[in-house]
Amino acid sequence: MPPEQEALLILTRQQFPELEGVACEVEPIIKGGSDRHFYRFTWAGEVHPPMVLMVYTMARRDNPKFVPCTRRLAALGVNVPKIYAFCEQRLCVWLQDLGRDDLHEHHLADWKERRPLYEATLREAAKIHSVKEASLSAEEIAAMEPAFNEGMYEWEQNYFIEHFVRGYLHRDVDGLTEAHAVLAQLRQRLAKLPRCLVHRDFQSQNVLMRDGAAWLVDYQGLRPGLAEYDLASLLFDPYVVISRSERHDLLTYYADLGNLKLPELREIFHLCAAQRLMQALGAYANLSRNQGKTHFEQHIPAGVRNLTTVCEEAPELAPLLTLFT
Repeated sequence: MPPEQEALLILTRQQFPELEGVACEVEPIIKGGSDRHFYRFTWAGEVHPPMVLMVYTMARRDNPKFVPCTRRLAALGVNVPKIYAFCEQRLCVWLQDLGRDDLHEHHLADWKERRPLYEATLREAAKIHSVKEASLSAEEIAAMEPAFNEGMYEWEQNYFIEHFVRGYLHRDVDGLTEAHAVLAQLRQRLAKLPRCLVHRDFQSQNVLMRDGAAWLVDYQGLRPGLAEYDLASLLFDPYVVISRSERHDLLTYYADLGNLKLPELREIFHLCAAQRLMQALGAYANLSRNQGKTHFEQHIPAGVRNLTTVCEEAPELAPLLTLFT
């Protein structure tokens, strides 16, 4: 066992004295673009259920918010991992192991098999979205990540332009005045809409499946925003292929869950999809070009296809095509 893992096993046994002397298999979990590190601990003899140790840093301001977000979502009845132990001094959290089967693992399955998994996922999202910003106290809002406002949307748009359009495509966009006007209209319109709690990174690799139920992870970015942003993250996820008819089915299902008007939901959904996909493309370019995580580059073509589809389905967004096609 590598020294780092041996040290973590010693620390874990100190946290759980009843596991002293129990043989354990330690397995690193390598996934995603996070600066956090995850390890799966499987104990001999089933003395304790398998657990996942999350070791985080203070490099990102949302990392220490994972534990309070877990408690908040659990109180709402959202399926999230149980916290077995938390050591704030050592930046370690021991969590229930939810298994290896995430929603992304089913991306090649028939829609008949995938649809109930996505519907289960949307049911968890609806629990989060049921909390409206107006019902939150100033103290509760201050404890979360900053709300999606016009400045946040503008930051995402600039991130897309800086890292993807200029950095990855090497394209000068200063003269594309119509596209810039559409970006301004987009962020201004989204910022005026009433907000609710959102997951913020609601994509297929952040949903684990157990016995037909969906369990959420990576929600430390919880904040006030638009439900349609989460829906766009899931239904225009560049990691998987979801057809237009499948998206329609799932949007209809979500609308029925909340007794929402489908045409209005679809309109804001497309606006949020453009916003989310620009953020994702900026992230893929930044992670692959500047942070050495080159595997994220493989998702850029799918992200471009999805953003193109959104701009074609929402005519008011068509000028954005000049930024990247």
